[in-house]
Amino acid sequence: MTGWIKIAGLGPGSDDLVTPEVTAALAEATDIVGYIPYVARVAGREGLTLHASDNRVEIDRSQHALQMAADGRRVVVVSSGDPGVFAMAAAVFEALENGPDEWRDIPIDVLPGITAMLSASARAGAPLGHDFCTINLSDNLKPWPLIEKRLRLAAQADFAMVFYNPRSKSRPEGFVKTLEILREECEPERLILFARAVSRPDEVIRISTLAEATPDMADMQTVVIVGSSLTRVIERPGTPIVYTPRFTPE
Repeated sequence: MTGWIKIAGLGPGSDDLVTPEVTAALAEATDIVGYIPYVARVAGREGLTLHASDNRVEIDRSQHALQMAADGRRVVVVSSGDPGVFAMAAAVFEALENGPDEWRDIPIDVLPGITAMLSASARAGAPLGHDFCTINLSDNLKPWPLIEKRLRLAAQADFAMVFYNPRSKSRPEGFVKTLEILREECEPERLILFARAVSRPDEVIRISTLAEATPDMADMQTVVIVGSSLTRVIERPGTPIVYTPRFTPE
């Protein structure tokens, strides 16, 4: 049997947002590898082994997947959202680069998924309708001064900004600092979207301003989108629409 690895994105939560390509890969797999809650989204069946592990062992998980593929297994490494956005694709390639030479012969495909930021943007309207950047606020893998530098430069460049991993129980101060930096660099009426559990039954979408935003509006299940200076709200009956125009005046 020829082994392979497919690094797959399961989307933001709803089964309707899993791509047919990913569904087909899951049907062919002999092994599923990933973080515990993501593996739990894959239905068990005869001939399929589920390998769930903790969130901080990405390299160990990747090495395990590569070795199983080298042994002839058909392995799907699962992530939520898109596997190339703060997820498992980079971890697998890091393990590949530093692993045995024979691993480089393994067929590896990255199967894109719908990211949390694109799902959140679609729910709100089109806040990412012009230039934007995405920043992971976790300082587990990079120092806080680098995060702060990127926040300030992105705000000064007037990007719309997307924040992943904004506020965990172990490091709640990071998002407090983030709001302080934004208030130094941006006008108080700047729009902020808090999108929690997008596409799941407990989804919550909240529109705020920089002046009104508080740290407790975000947690690790929340994607935060900060508009540019041009981002605006269309008020209407029901849910308002948030969008960033496609043009920027000279």
